[in-house]
Amino acid sequence: MNMVFVLVLLSLALAGFAVWALIWAINKNQFDDLDSPAYSILDDDNEPNLPANKAKQETEE
Repeated sequence: MNMVFVLVLLSLALAGFAVWALIWAINKNQFDDLDSPAYSILDDDNEPNLPANKAKQETEE
């Protein structure tokens, strides 16, 4: 019976932490823009000094 009280208190503490984390995320504007970061991977990097491009240029010469 004592274990039930421990589990109830533990579940209430976990639920309280989850509510606090949700409120913190909302106040820190974590949910403002959910679509734009997903498209950032599609941006083309045209920098010639990237390490991969630099190694490719050296092998071509």
